[in-house]
Amino acid sequence: MLKKRRTLLYVLSGFVVLAVGAFAFAYFVLFPTDSPDKFTLSDTAATPAATATATASAAAGTTTWAIADGSEAGYRVREKLAFLPAKNDAVGRTSAITGEAESTGDGDALKITKASFKIEVSTLTSDQDRRDQRIRSIGIESDRFPTATFVLAEPIALTKKEVDATGDLTLHGVKQRVTIPLQVRRSGSTLEAVGSLSFPWGDFGMTAPSVAGFVSVEDTATLEFDLKLAQG
Repeated sequence: MLKKRRTLLYVLSGFVVLAVGAFAFAYFVLFPTDSPDKFTLSDTAATPAATATATASAAAGTTTWAIADGSEAGYRVREKLAFLPAKNDAVGRTSAITGEAESTGDGDALKITKASFKIEVSTLTSDQDRRDQRIRSIGIESDRFPTATFVLAEPIALTKKEVDATGDLTLHGVKQRVTIPLQVRRSGSTLEAVGSLSFPWGDFGMTAPSVAGFVSVEDTATLEFDLKLAQG
């Protein structure tokens, strides 16, 4: 009887090893990762088409900027498959972004006075459908929390290329005051802002979306975005 139990244990162990090997093969061979580069300011200053009405009010001395085509936002995390040494940047992105900003002044005196943006995190996609399905129920839990928002809390004087944006970021149903470093470029009637913010998952009530020891995700996540804005 003892011998039979040992034999059964060996057989079950063999199945586990084969399952892990099959998972690793599928994850890294059948579905190889290809992480996009981090966002940078565009090389050209082409004028994008606005996806919402952008208007200017000369009487009030303000200009309204609307989210334009080409804007993207998403996440970047480091993940590793168990039993393999290599780590990989898992990146998911979406262009489903809405919002607008208001500014006063012009040229070197341009100042962003208001801004609010909404990201449809339920539409985030990466290079792997399995990962996209996983974050719907763990980690970001986009089935429960389909949007993320940012509302500017302090004006930003665009006197240089690198500035900070302080505001309220709501993610996973949790609102936190954050400061995001930005790179900003204005060209005529267009404005581009590129930035990223790294934070522990727990800051927004989330848990790293590791899966049963097969895929481990590091404790720090990064929100990154490239916002293109157009004025009327």
